[in-house]
Amino acid sequence: MRPIAIVPTLLTLGNAVCGFISIAIASQIPLKADEPATSVYIGLSAVFILLAMVFDVLDGYAARLAHCTSEFGAQLDSLCDAISFGAAPAFLLWRMSQDVGRPFIPQAVAVIAALYVICTVLRLARFNLEHAAEGAKRFIGLPSPAAAGCVASLALLRCDLPLLWTVVDKGLMRGIVGISAPLAALVVAVLMVSAFPYPHYTRQMLRSRKQFPVLVRVVLTLSLIALTLEVSFFLLFWAYALNGPLRYAILRLRRGNKPLPDPTPGLD
Repeated sequence: MRPIAIVPTLLTLGNAVCGFISIAIASQIPLKADEPATSVYIGLSAVFILLAMVFDVLDGYAARLAHCTSEFGAQLDSLCDAISFGAAPAFLLWRMSQDVGRPFIPQAVAVIAALYVICTVLRLARFNLEHAAEGAKRFIGLPSPAAAGCVASLALLRCDLPLLWTVVDKGLMRGIVGISAPLAALVVAVLMVSAFPYPHYTRQMLRSRKQFPVLVRVVLTLSLIALTLEVSFFLLFWAYALNGPLRYAILRLRRGNKPLPDPTPGLD
């Protein structure tokens, strides 16, 4: 086996550790929604999923910066992604739905959570077969970190973090998220194994030669997150997730019956 790059490998393992911590915290969620600790555990579990994304971005960047990308790193990255962006959000989704008093709802959510894990693993396996397309600018199917971000952003809306838009009742928000989260997880699970192309924004930002426009976009994005907190995560992740099917639908309307070009294979 080739020598292992220490720093990128540690960053990749940090991704897996964050996923494990998210699962451990979600396991402590009380079954009663009105308990104060429920909101805290849901919020912390979602935050560690988002933190895993930071490690996922940094490990690939560090490997490319050190010119030490390898097959070992690619396989390790997929295994860690299966934990942080497959098992962790699915388990969080299942735990958030345990307090629903209606019959069959917890069982249905458990099936959706299992389907979410399956789609994540299939998405990562397909990526491992397509990762040879090193210069691609697009993903095929919704990337698993973005799908996990969609679930985590709903969890942030579900918890009782200080809301800037206080006109929305917290109890009402918990009810809306409780109903919509399983359906939303089902949607992103299907999008992960779809053929919709998605732009690779991280790679475009890190490799762009026009640094000033990229810097402006990053600053504006961070400002949006700082101003609206959990609402911004919801808007950003879901805007990206729906970008694929909406863009496909718009192209279909413009081209009419003309066949669309095949999407270019992308990287996860």
